[in-house]
Amino acid sequence: METSSEPFRQDAWLSQLWYWAPVFGYAALIFYFSAQSHPEEQLPQFLMREVSDKLLHAVEYAVLGILCYRGFRWAAGPAAARQAVLLSIAAASAYAVTDEVHQFFIPSREASSWDWVADVIGAAIGSISWSYFSER
Repeated sequence: METSSEPFRQDAWLSQLWYWAPVFGYAALIFYFSAQSHPEEQLPQFLMREVSDKLLHAVEYAVLGILCYRGFRWAAGPAAARQAVLLSIAAASAYAVTDEVHQFFIPSREASSWDWVADVIGAAIGSISWSYFSER
């Protein structure tokens, strides 16, 4: 016997998956590249020659900030939705700390507080920008 709330639960689960799966998938992608001793070998050469390392960090975490904002704004409840920008910056910043600690243990990589700063700036730019444009 199916209750009337059963379809709602399935829809809610699918909604959660729609908003949070990209966050975890992208975080896994960041983890993958962080685990590489020489990630520059897997990226287009023009990125490594023409673009600042800190700019790459900022862009990388701007995307994570956007994805986190989407999750907190639309799939974490009304209290989180009201604080979605702050929560997304905090979540991306916390993940950036774990990323830098992770890199400390990878041969030919190093942990850098300046990389973390670039990550936080990128997450802030991404989540604030997405908030601004998505609410228009």
